[in-house]
Amino acid sequence: MALLQHKFIVNYEEQQAAFEDFLRNFKSSSTETEDALQDLHLDGDGTSDEYDFMDDVEDGADAARTRQRGGAPRSKAKYMNMLQDVAGRATSQVVIDLDDLQDYENSLDEDGTSLHLVSSIEKNANHYVEIVSRAVDKVLPTYDRDTNFKDDVLDIIMSQRSKRNETVRQQMEANMDEGVPESLFPPELTRRYTLNFKPITPSGSSSEKGSKAMAVRQVRGEQLGHLITIRGITTRVSDVKPSVQVNAYSCDRCGHEIFQPVTTKQFKPLVECTSEDCQKNNAKGQLFLSTRASKFLPFQEVKIQEMADQVPVGHIPRQLTVHCHGALTRQINPGDVVDIAGIFLPTPYTGFKAIRAGLLTDTYLEAQYVHQHKKQYDNMVLAPSTIRRMTELEQSGQLYEYLSRSIAPEIFGHLDVKKALLLQLIGGVTKEMGDGMRIRGDINVCLMGDPGVAKSQLLKYITKVAPRGVYTTGRGSSGVGLTAAVMRDPVTDEMVLEGGALVLADNGLCCIDEFDKMDDSDRTAIHEVMEQQTISISKAGISTSLNARTAILAAANPLYGRYNPRISPVENINLPAALLSRFDCLFLILDTPNRDADEELARHVTHVHIHNKHPEPQGSGLIFSPNEVRQWVARARSFRPIVPKQVSDYLVGAYVRLRQQQKRDEAGKKTFTHTSPRTLLGILRLSQALARLRFSEEVITDDVDEALRLTEVSKASLYDDSRDRRGDQSASTKIFNLIRGMRESGAAATGEGRGELDLKRVRERVLAKGFTVQQLEACLNEYADLDIWQTAAEGTRLVFIETDDADMGDEDF
Repeated sequence: MALLQHKFIVNYEEQQAAFEDFLRNFKSSSTETEDALQDLHLDGDGTSDEYDFMDDVEDGADAARTRQRGGAPRSKAKYMNMLQDVAGRATSQVVIDLDDLQDYENSLDEDGTSLHLVSSIEKNANHYVEIVSRAVDKVLPTYDRDTNFKDDVLDIIMSQRSKRNETVRQQMEANMDEGVPESLFPPELTRRYTLNFKPITPSGSSSEKGSKAMAVRQVRGEQLGHLITIRGITTRVSDVKPSVQVNAYSCDRCGHEIFQPVTTKQFKPLVECTSEDCQKNNAKGQLFLSTRASKFLPFQEVKIQEMADQVPVGHIPRQLTVHCHGALTRQINPGDVVDIAGIFLPTPYTGFKAIRAGLLTDTYLEAQYVHQHKKQYDNMVLAPSTIRRMTELEQSGQLYEYLSRSIAPEIFGHLDVKKALLLQLIGGVTKEMGDGMRIRGDINVCLMGDPGVAKSQLLKYITKVAPRGVYTTGRGSSGVGLTAAVMRDPVTDEMVLEGGALVLADNGLCCIDEFDKMDDSDRTAIHEVMEQQTISISKAGISTSLNARTAILAAANPLYGRYNPRISPVENINLPAALLSRFDCLFLILDTPNRDADEELARHVTHVHIHNKHPEPQGSGLIFSPNEVRQWVARARSFRPIVPKQVSDYLVGAYVRLRQQQKRDEAGKKTFTHTSPRTLLGILRLSQALARLRFSEEVITDDVDEALRLTEVSKASLYDDSRDRRGDQSASTKIFNLIRGMRESGAAATGEGRGELDLKRVRERVLAKGFTVQQLEACLNEYADLDIWQTAAEGTRLVFIETDDADMGDEDF
């Protein structure tokens, strides 16, 4: 009885021919645009002033390089241009976009031909990598030039072997004997590229399940071999190491070269020569490994973990191993949120592990395409329309107010806190001295306050806006979890360091909630990070310093849960002075009863609860989305403002006045935070962030005044100053409190005496806060009648009459 025969569902020969036709003839809209630009001949004749002495050796035979310079017309087909670059050694990666293949297949379907190219690749991607690679090999242009010492070793070896085989064949034909078998190179060795598939975008014409990003726990066994996309956060990235693709051996007896393609994780090296000469003579020639003739690819192992919103209730996040080869290495950093498209494959255990595992196998994802979600500030490309809108809003002068209101608009109030958080996102300028000394530019902020004032919500929002933001809590983080842990690398079996939260937040922002609940031993690890921005490790024979160039945003509660006004701020906050001095801004947010404020807060909260969005701002205010805020910050961070001489002198005078004010506060036992050189550096960083926000290359005195005001507001919030929390809230009282705060902080000071302010700058500051000129004039006249201040020098200066601060309370008026 004859065996049953099963007809192949797919005709691989027809599909390979279709792939070849697709590579030769497919054109995209971007290719047509490049052709139009190329017709302009922007490069002239392709000549360059640089002289390369190897040009004399080549004698103009380098056709591929000439095509790269524009000497010969490039093909109008998108993928033929890509293969031309591969042949000219300009690139080593071929990316097949399945959207393009879908368009090509739709054009074939109009003729009544259906080959199911895209669906076949998505369901059997590992096999189709080889099929499409064969099509690329047939279509790939030849590398027609003479070899020289600039070329790769494999190019020289293959050209020499082909010439030797041709010479030997001619000699054998002349002697009329049998021809010698030509040394065959495996296709893995001759391919000078890596082939990857780019999946269909979710907004494309396909609605396949594989085109959408999935969580790790949604991957099933039925998807083995499929091209799938998985979303997660990168937790660990290994070093880049060479992975062998083809081993080359040379025989010490017959001189033949033996090539061994390696397709599995473990393989057995060849020892005896397998050439026809040695097998006929039973010589058993010994093989020696030739590493220069072998082919290696960069290899990197990545661990991705489920996002917090993908984990079901009561579960812990799952992990998946991702293997990256070739050009996909070094594209992912720890802490990145990525969509990785790849081939889901099993890797069975071998050796003793197979005995213990039994029927179980491990799985991994062979990466094909990587998409970064929150790009770094440096990688963002702003559209021309966005830049035009930025320029219009910049000229309005209200950008600082608009952006600060856009920080967590669902949370009511906290305007000064939101301004400090906006400046923290922008940051100052990091400076490197000639001798290696480094002055940090990141701004550290601490929010201390009563329960229920939305500290944690502010931290969550900042984590969402920052391109690299890590959120952690005090009790849930140990000292090792914040810095680095020593573990054994499963790939190389070496002792390696795995970075903690502060290392993952490098060049980003680390939010630490419940800062007061941390143990003192764990909190000590943050001291070095906040000032030196490094983590020094000496464990398990590893002694090194890890970069932790991160801004710290901490939230803490007072010692007894709520702030107790009957005891001093030192007893309430209960944090070491060495740690507090490293914070540039320290805000105390208190929850005090106030009828008007409580009514506005209740209206705001109920509106958010009912409509699921923040209330519309009053007047002409704008609210930006988190993505828009990220774009504003990206453009602001591209500037590096400097401090001019006149601003430097003004800053020196302000710092001296702050020190004198601290001396008076210490005499009155009113001090909590000390004015130190770190305070001066903090004011400099805030001033540079404000200059960046104006898209300016220079710091002006208004930036210094606003930085001084923020510093003074953060300090004033630490005192139980009941005068600011009761009494009337009329416009005159608010303007008086604003001007008094400017006097205490040294902002707008004329420098001629204590208590003298520049009335022009006072007027600018008050009007910027939304008050009118009539309200300012009424306030000036009202408090001048009460002998609090007086105008001098024909209305250019505001001079405070020297009285005790206790007599300046609002309740006296």
